[in-house]
Amino acid sequence: MKPMALLTLYGRAWCHLCDDMRAALEPLLAEFAAQVVVIDVDSDPLLEARYNELVPVLVCDGVELCHYHLDVARVRATLAAHVAVTHPGSS
Repeated sequence: MKPMALLTLYGRAWCHLCDDMRAALEPLLAEFAAQVVVIDVDSDPLLEARYNELVPVLVCDGVELCHYHLDVARVRATLAAHVAVTHPGSS
């Protein structure tokens, strides 16, 4: 089975920007066969302290890709790079 890119979306259940980012992310997830794990920052005091006013925050391999709004170009480049590293020779 091919390894796929795993993104982490830190957000809140009641956050409309979080909902918007998740919806905007769906086409990229499908295009690159990637997955996203959604984590509610309010479930952990450390996460709440770290990301409180920044949510939603999208992270891949520990690197923050964007917050508030989806940076399509940056996320696309990150996912494309992941495909190139895990599947050399594929386009």
